[in-house]
Amino acid sequence: MNELFEELRTALYSVWHRRWLALAVAWGVCLLGWLVVALIPNTYESKARIFVDVDDVLSEQLGIAGDGKDEISQVRQTLLSSVNLEKVITTTKLGDGISDRTQLESAIAALSKDVQVESEEDTLFSISATVGKSGLSDSENAVLARDVVQKLLDIFREEHISGNRAEISGAINDLNDQLDDRKAELEEAETRRLAFEAQYPDLIGGTATLSTRVQQSRTELRDIDADLAAAQSALAALNNQIGSTQRTIIGAANSGGPQAALLQAQTQLAGLRSRGLTEVHPDVVSTKRQVELLTKQAAAAGPDDVSGTPNPAYSSLIALRADRQASIESLQSRRAALQSQLASLAASQATEPAVAAEANRISRDYEVLRDNYEKLLEDREKLRTRSDVVDETSQYKFDLVDPPVVPQKPAAPNRPLLLLGVLIAGLGAGVGTAWIMGQLRSAFATAQKLERSMGLPVIGSVSLNLSEAAQSLRKRRTKQFAGACAGLVGVLAILLVIEVVSIGTIV
Repeated sequence: MNELFEELRTALYSVWHRRWLALAVAWGVCLLGWLVVALIPNTYESKARIFVDVDDVLSEQLGIAGDGKDEISQVRQTLLSSVNLEKVITTTKLGDGISDRTQLESAIAALSKDVQVESEEDTLFSISATVGKSGLSDSENAVLARDVVQKLLDIFREEHISGNRAEISGAINDLNDQLDDRKAELEEAETRRLAFEAQYPDLIGGTATLSTRVQQSRTELRDIDADLAAAQSALAALNNQIGSTQRTIIGAANSGGPQAALLQAQTQLAGLRSRGLTEVHPDVVSTKRQVELLTKQAAAAGPDDVSGTPNPAYSSLIALRADRQASIESLQSRRAALQSQLASLAASQATEPAVAAEANRISRDYEVLRDNYEKLLEDREKLRTRSDVVDETSQYKFDLVDPPVVPQKPAAPNRPLLLLGVLIAGLGAGVGTAWIMGQLRSAFATAQKLERSMGLPVIGSVSLNLSEAAQSLRKRRTKQFAGACAGLVGVLAILLVIEVVSIGTIV
């Protein structure tokens, strides 16, 4: 620890002993460094932020909304292309002095490093440009940075809106060409299909359609058989009901015949019994004898001796039976037609396999071509509607959140920090130079160092005693050294003030 402390004392003594050399080196390094810093051109950065609304309600309602994020990402990637950067250079002061293609390519490469397009959020983008052209003043560089960002914004809008319209127009033209080709193919397929169906009408739609028709006919035939059985059963029940229904209704006004008298006597007998009279009651016995007598008379008269009014229920049943018989005949006719159709379809299924395969191929080709044509037609109409939406309302909205402005302060270099760094570097260079010179001189700052170096004991050392004149000279030189150091710091302060004033007067 003592040795380290002694080395530190030795180094400080060596530097202090050569302080004027250190100060001269510090002044030289600082003046040179400050000159270099002054020659570094200022660069100014301008920035803009835009919000892109990818949620278009009208496009969503029309069913033509695309993935807006992908399209905007594509615009971002192409925004910094060589073509777009060339537009920026040729339309701003960046293109001044460029006379050949080599210089233009160099300017494009330099600008691509100074321009940044970043995504702060999904729909919030920032465009920034840093400009520091040596041939322009600070004010011109600041304005040029703003102009570069503004031109990039214009290109951003143009790339999306105009580029999107051109892309849609080209897609519509391609779809029209494809539709013309598909239309010709569809017309040829339809001609072949009609010719084949005219020759083989039962194979319309191919064997798959034929099998479907056979299955449908069989299902319909089973339904008709069930309906026919139900109708025949209902007709039989109706015939039974008609057999038990009287043709005429016998009333009191038509009581002249035996049948009418018998019916009246039977009604009277039933009325007596309903009153609770027994079989031995005189009225009941008299009425029973009358019924027996009338029964013999009615039997002698025969069944044709009937009198009374026609029975409406009987007439209705007769009309209903005629309707049921007509329905049964219709079902039987339909059943016969279906059986004939099934026989014809079965014969068609047994046709030559090559004809059936041709029917399938023609039907399949026609359906595929028709579906493709309808799909292309639908896509074209969607694109036309989308083009109208873009023309009228623009599919996506661009809102300028922060417009580009002329920067008031340079983005680089940080001159105050560089000036301070030069001062520190100059002081370090002066101290280092003085210490190195001390190491090169064969002198010893302390008696202990001399004793270690020589390997011999040091008996003593003689202190330096200065006269009053020498002490006064030393004090004066110390003040001069302090003034020189203060002058170095003062120059730094003046440079910092100049920098602050120049920053406030760039525009």
